[in-house]
Amino acid sequence: MATVSLTGASKQDTAAVFGVLRTAFATDRSSGDLLEEQPGGHSVVWSAESGPSQEWIPTDPIPLEGSVAAMLQGAQVAVDQLRGALCVAFAVDERGTASGDQEQEGDLRLTTKR
Repeated sequence: MATVSLTGASKQDTAAVFGVLRTAFATDRSSGDLLEEQPGGHSVVWSAESGPSQEWIPTDPIPLEGSVAAMLQGAQVAVDQLRGALCVAFAVDERGTASGDQEQEGDLRLTTKR
C-alpha cells in the first residue's frame, strides 16, 4: 500500500490525478467522492491509499490547469508503480526522495505533458 497526498491544486486537477490512480490501481477513493475546497483560501491536502497491482492499465496524458504537488509514501513497490502511472499521464518533476528499510517517499510536482 501507498498513500498519495496532493496539495496546491484545484479540485478539478486533484480529481484528474485521483482519476488516473483509480484507473490504474485499487484505491480508497471512489469516482463519486466529492472534493471540497476550504473556505477562506486555506490550504487543502487530499489523500488516497492505493495498492500495488500485478497489472495496471496505463492511461493517456491528462491535461491539468496548473501544477499539483504529490507526496507518495509507502511500500517501495507501490510507490514505484504509482510514480510510473503518474509519469504516463503527467509531466513529473521529482523534487526529492527518501528511502527507509521497507518504505519509500517521493515528492513530485505534476504538470501537463507537452
